[in-house]
Parts: sequence; C-alpha cells; structure tokens
Amino acid sequence: MQSQSANGQRRWRADVYVTLKPVVNDPQGLAVRDGLHMLGYDEVGAVRAGKYIQVWLEADEESGAEQRVTEMCDKLLANPVIEQYRFNLVEQTGEEGE
Repeated sequence: MQSQSANGQRRWRADVYVTLKPVVNDPQGLAVRDGLHMLGYDEVGAVRAGKYIQVWLEADEESGAEQRVTEMCDKLLANPVIEQYRFNLVEQTGEEGE
C-alpha cells in the first residue's frame, strides 16, 4: 500500500551514506582504529568514518525522488571534493517520518 501526501504525491525515505573518498586522509577513522587497538582489537586493520543521514520527501515517482536526493547530496549533504555518497530510497507505506 502506497502512502500519499495531501497533495497526492508519494512519500519516500532516503537513507544517505556519506564517506570520505579513498584518497582522502581520515583522522577520525585513524583515531577510532587506534582506540580499538588500545582496547585489544588488534585484528582491526583500517577504519573509515562517515555520516548516515535520513531524509523524508515527497515525489510523484521514484526517479523524481532520486533526482532530488542527488541534488541535495551534491549541494549540501556531501562535499563532492573530498566525499562520496550513496543512498537507498524506501517508499513509505505509513506515517514514518512525520
């Protein structure tokens, strides 16, 4: 069952994952790795830190929601010079994100 807003558009949740590009140093990841080593987790070789962001939006079609989330990532949620992103869209069937 699809959930629609008052204006008839479908509701979506975007799960956005932002990480530093592989060639960019990750001081937070290094600090986490060192902390894990100090706690005895010597098997940890590398750690990369990132951000997880959820965005709820309305769009007629999945392609429209995808386009808008891409724009959001390019303009605000990620720094395209040093970060990369990916996202999953989930159509909302109830009152999630209200």
